[in-house]
Amino acid sequence: MSGSAKQGFLDIYDREHAITMKVLRSYPPDRLDLRPHEQCRTARELGWVFVLERMLGTMVFNNRFPEQMTGETPEPPATWDEILDAVESSHQDYRELIDGTPDDALNDEVRFMTGPGTIGEISRMDWLWFLLHDEIHHRGQFSIYLRMAGGKVPSIYGPSADEPWM
Repeated sequence: MSGSAKQGFLDIYDREHAITMKVLRSYPPDRLDLRPHEQCRTARELGWVFVLERMLGTMVFNNRFPEQMTGETPEPPATWDEILDAVESSHQDYRELIDGTPDDALNDEVRFMTGPGTIGEISRMDWLWFLLHDEIHHRGQFSIYLRMAGGKVPSIYGPSADEPWM
């Protein structure tokens, strides 16, 4: 990490995004309807979450939550390649939003849920970290889908059975 807090965040955001894309690109595109449990999303829906998070991220970052929160979300595209392209594009758009924001504005408060049924204030920087940690959480979920679909799980933070380091 180097420079400002914003640059430090962007460095980690880009590194984590690259790992997420490595996991998503490893997924077999003919298994998009995999649903490990009736309460789970399909692989297609879970892959689309990475785009939806950037949409929510932008809404909250611009302090437009809950005014713009409709409860309706766009449906995922039909193909895995379209989802991957959308993840890349939404990552870049969100990154540019953050990068174009003055460092001191990252301390400004935005409104988001702070508990069940409770909306409160959180700094933009805390929001950025919250959303990045949520991406990491969903990437972990997705790595299980990847294994169940017969794909090879790449190294995430260390060696995997499919990508040993020695």
